[in-house]
Amino acid sequence: MTQAKATRRLIILTEGHTEPITGKTASCILRYRPEEVVALLDSTKAGHTAQELMGVGGSTPVVAKLADAADANTLMIGIAPSGGRIPPAWKAIILDALSRGMNVVSGLHEFISDNPEFAAAATKSGAQIIDVRKNDEHDVSHRQNIREECLRIHTVGQDCSIGKMLVAVELTNALKKRGKDAKFIATGQTGIMVEGDGVPIDRVIADFVAGAIEKQVLAQQHHEMLVVEGQGSISHPKYSAVTLGLLHGCAPHAMILCYEAGRTNVYGMEYVKLQPLDKLLKVYETVASLVSPSKVIGIAINSRLLNAEQAAAERDKTRREFGLPTCDVVRDGPDELADAILKFNTERSLK
Repeated sequence: MTQAKATRRLIILTEGHTEPITGKTASCILRYRPEEVVALLDSTKAGHTAQELMGVGGSTPVVAKLADAADANTLMIGIAPSGGRIPPAWKAIILDALSRGMNVVSGLHEFISDNPEFAAAATKSGAQIIDVRKNDEHDVSHRQNIREECLRIHTVGQDCSIGKMLVAVELTNALKKRGKDAKFIATGQTGIMVEGDGVPIDRVIADFVAGAIEKQVLAQQHHEMLVVEGQGSISHPKYSAVTLGLLHGCAPHAMILCYEAGRTNVYGMEYVKLQPLDKLLKVYETVASLVSPSKVIGIAINSRLLNAEQAAAERDKTRREFGLPTCDVVRDGPDELADAILKFNTERSLK
């Protein structure tokens, strides 16, 4: 799926959810496309800045209504809630935006364009509705014509909503800075909004998940390296099927294992304990290798719940326990993991 890269001036709708987890779409757009963002829309937090509430975005203002960001031409849905439904209270805001001729970009499972009232308003005003998760993927995986010389790295995780996309983007950017021809492969709605292309893998029919990501690999394997965004977790009660199809479809040479320090239970399912990291590492390597040899070569920590001293101690503990390069790509920078990827690729080429 590819988005047109016309000039956008975004007001991002986060009403009642201007925080980094549920509002992760907004957070990532603020981090990687700040030049496009005019304001966040949240009447409950108007007067604050994005930096105050999201930890990113600098002085980008939070406003109470669309009219407070008159130079915006696009309303973007800034949340990624479980189930992907449009909050009922937001429908009036979306209708108002479309009636004003503003484009609407949404990554929700519930499609804006399927609502007759929204569609009629868009037709009348000339606005465009972009449902990022809409797709027509219908191909199975064939495991043919994949170029072995193109390195495939995949971010996998202990849970959902821990930063697999962010790690993938940071590593791609770090590799580019080292002069490598690296490409980020987006597999979720937020990643697609950041990169401008990709596939919304959790909206693909189950039989076609592996084929859909394989298609992305085939289309982009002229690059030297691909960094494929992970989804969910192999042990997640809700999302493991997506994780497995994605893992087998992209057939990574190596993986970066992501986790959040201090999280003990599945996000949104506090009654379910997370699987131990050492157990998951072995499972990922075993399951991935059913299709193609693969191993975890580094660990990415999300240390947002820790102070600097605690984060450093957590990093040292994890590095000692697993004997692998380990860092928080936001707090520490991605260089240690980028070095691990380059070392792995060099060793791979010598075999």
